Amino acid sequence: MPGRVVFLPGALGAAEFWQPVGALLPEAWDKVYLRWPGLGAEDPDPAVRGLDDLVGLVEAELDGPCDLVAQSMGGVVAARVALRRPQAIRRLVLVATSAGIDVAALGAENWRAGYRRGNPRAAAWIIRERPDLTAELPSITAPTLLIWGDSDPISPVAVGEALASLLPDSRLVVIAGGTHALAVERAPEVAPAIAEHLSRDPD
Repeated sequence: MPGRVVFLPGALGAAEFWQPVGALLPEAWDKVYLRWPGLGAEDPDPAVRGLDDLVGLVEAELDGPCDLVAQSMGGVVAARVALRRPQAIRRLVLVATSAGIDVAALGAENWRAGYRRGNPRAAAWIIRERPDLTAELPSITAPTLLIWGDSDPISPVAVGEALASLLPDSRLVVIAGGTHALAVERAPEVAPAIAEHLSRDPD
């Protein structure tokens, strides 16, 4: 059985994002749903001023070897944590994320202008930060499940394929018709894939 499973939302920052999937996972699992202060409609926290501070929020929840399940921008945070604290991360699930690679070169739409219009109160730093983890990702050794939808213009399947080539122990699952919000919209399909990955015995 997994240890603690920490769920990381995307740029909307809402802890509720992962709850439909979490509700379909085994009840006995220790689940933690994080929120990102100051993003989306979430109340700000003066101590959170950038991605480094989100990494710190995740690291504060690590209790023994943990699993990280991350959506979109949360996948960048998850990758950063896995690089900084490899012994603390047992398995990763990355969903519709850049994980710190150049997605524009892979045909992704730029989400920033639409995000700003829809979330005028969100912290401005989220628009500016564009970390490049391409050279570092191959050093992530945690078994990683990549879940993508083939109808996602923000993170198209080509991004998942690129990450599968960079992460040495990874597997890509593509859900037909899945959009950027497939973790919510297709929770009955996403949850079993996550459950199977997190329940696997070590190879």
